[in-house]
Amino acid sequence: MSVVTVQLGQCGNQIGPELFSTVYEDSTGAGRKTYQESSRERFFWETSDGVLVARSVLVDMEPKVISQAVAKASKSGKWRYGEKAHFCQKQGSGNNWANGYCVHGPRHKESVEDLVRREVERCDRLAGIFAMMSVAGGTGSGVGTFVTQCLRDMYPQAFILNHLTWPYGTGEVIVQNYNSVLTLSRLYQLSDALVVHENDTVHKICSRLMNIKHISIGDINKVIAHQLGSVLQPAYTGDSPSNYSRNPIGIDWKVCVPSSRGDSVRTGQMGFNRSLANLMILRGKDVSSADAGAFKDPALYVPWLPPDGTFSLWNSPVPFNGYEKSASLVSNSQSLLKPLDNMVRKAWNMFVSRAYMHQYTKFGISEDDFLDSFTTLEQIISSYSHL
Repeated sequence: MSVVTVQLGQCGNQIGPELFSTVYEDSTGAGRKTYQESSRERFFWETSDGVLVARSVLVDMEPKVISQAVAKASKSGKWRYGEKAHFCQKQGSGNNWANGYCVHGPRHKESVEDLVRREVERCDRLAGIFAMMSVAGGTGSGVGTFVTQCLRDMYPQAFILNHLTWPYGTGEVIVQNYNSVLTLSRLYQLSDALVVHENDTVHKICSRLMNIKHISIGDINKVIAHQLGSVLQPAYTGDSPSNYSRNPIGIDWKVCVPSSRGDSVRTGQMGFNRSLANLMILRGKDVSSADAGAFKDPALYVPWLPPDGTFSLWNSPVPFNGYEKSASLVSNSQSLLKPLDNMVRKAWNMFVSRAYMHQYTKFGISEDDFLDSFTTLEQIISSYSHL
């Protein structure tokens, strides 16, 4: 089962090479031939002369970031990129979400769809489409949202997983909260699952756990890629060691991360960081003997879901990325409520004063569009608050 990755904007095109390098390095080593074959079928295709090419489409407003990603892959001498597209942004248009969603996206719709279609046709079996982007960036996030909409129209039955990088709370773009509201409200309707990495949380990992003194964007991206790889790599599921078919793309992730395309959220008695579902993936020697009973505690979950549908545990005897043992947890819980609520509140405060609205209305995003987006996210916040 193969996954087609779509790297969108500066963020997606910086994390993408790190992810492919991570899964490539993880799949190498003695005694893991079947694991290697399964991993590389998932993320790469092979040319007639034996070169591994990432199953990925690179999309951005300018060639610089894409060129850097392509050069980095080629320099490794182990794999390279194939399909890529960049748009020439009109000078003076600014880094603007509405410009990406309303102008650049539609203008280049056919070329991007053609690139994605070519990658999909190279797959013997398509497990799903993995789109990577920033939730708060400017033009790139607007284009990313538009492209996700196109992917849903092109492949209505395909599993679409969006990876979103959440901005620092202190702010990177002055209108990042507007951009986040517009992005999240639309992707919630389009995607089968949303996986979120908060920059603030990843920064703490770099500082407190990895003791990095001067943390760079490259350090942040490597941690994100490592965590994604630990989840997306094949996991052992059967009696035969050759059975590495299970993976988070292509199964029912709808209850593992928030998405309106999954089971609807019902209100219930409010509890502490309550979950709809948790998925734990253990990798390495003797991990099958690990005790994960604490994650099965009914108090962690909503009472209206059957107990056998709230916690999934996967074991793989193959270590991940050089670690003797590792554990990865994907949780559909209330953990994102606080940053989501803060983001919506800040965006609303700007909206009521009509701050920077002209940057959106001049490209076709109306005040009613904003109100619809606010309504969608307020409903999500309310539902998760009452789990």
